[in-house]
Amino acid sequence: MTMGPLKQTPPAGPATGEAPAPTRARNRMSRSQRAVAVPRAPWLLIVPSLALALFIISYPIFNIVYQSLHDVSRFGQIRGFSGLQNFYNVFADPVFLSALQNTLIWTFCVVVGTVAISVPVALILNQDFYGRGIARTIVMLPWSVSLTMTAVVWRWAFNDDYGMVNVTLQRLGMISGPIHWLATPQYAFPVEIAVGILVSIPFTTTILLGGLSSVPGDIYEAARIDGASAWQQFRQLTLPLLKPFINMAILLNVIYVFNSFPIIWVMTQGGPDDSTHILVTYLYELGFRLGRPGEAAAVSLIMLVILFAFSVAYLRVQAKRGGGAEGDLA
Repeated sequence: MTMGPLKQTPPAGPATGEAPAPTRARNRMSRSQRAVAVPRAPWLLIVPSLALALFIISYPIFNIVYQSLHDVSRFGQIRGFSGLQNFYNVFADPVFLSALQNTLIWTFCVVVGTVAISVPVALILNQDFYGRGIARTIVMLPWSVSLTMTAVVWRWAFNDDYGMVNVTLQRLGMISGPIHWLATPQYAFPVEIAVGILVSIPFTTTILLGGLSSVPGDIYEAARIDGASAWQQFRQLTLPLLKPFINMAILLNVIYVFNSFPIIWVMTQGGPDDSTHILVTYLYELGFRLGRPGEAAAVSLIMLVILFAFSVAYLRVQAKRGGGAEGDLA
């Protein structure tokens, strides 16, 4: 029995073994369809919360922008469109310029002082010693107290006649008579900066402790074996590894301190002679004491622009520094 010639099947593709063109096209189509379909799922999941957040944020901003461009009575009645007149009035006010300068000084001094003190405090609290839990609780405890209550306590502490600061300094023989701390312009603002630093330390220390707890202990053991001193370990190991958390603490503290209202308002209400006004207390006085809500809305927009510009610039600078550092290490 003779067999006929065998039927030869056509080759699957070129010599490289690739699939036929229709198969490759179907594969490309399926991959493109999958690439389009996959990113939609996360967006669909976050749309409800994103819409709620945009509503909560956008409605007050729209209302503030609307009021800043209109003449508004002290009772909130819109009288008419005024354009940029509210902004002109604000910038022409010498109290605003003084408050802007005080805000920059207040924010810089409080944030720098807070970070400078919180770093060694966090390093100490990160060590293993007897009573560390109690020490951490004592440091963190002021964070749980209302900032307004803290400001009231410090206002009474700096009272002229029977405040504990004057009494203690007189008993130690450091002063001969009571000092009018909060009634003297050259004393009031530095005192409030000191109080601002004290109340900001617990929050910053918590952030830095979280960063220190993520640093592995093996690298310190290796550094000690190599003969690195404590200062070298801090400068070359701890500080670089802690830098992202320091940047986070700086950014959050700038936003928090820039808008901090209770300390200055409770202790001096912007006095004496408007020497301790910052933008947020100046805004409050414009809106609720002087009955100029349109100008208060303009000040709030100016504050928003300043904070937004600083945040964007700071994040970009830190990103460039991080990229440069990675390039140097590579």
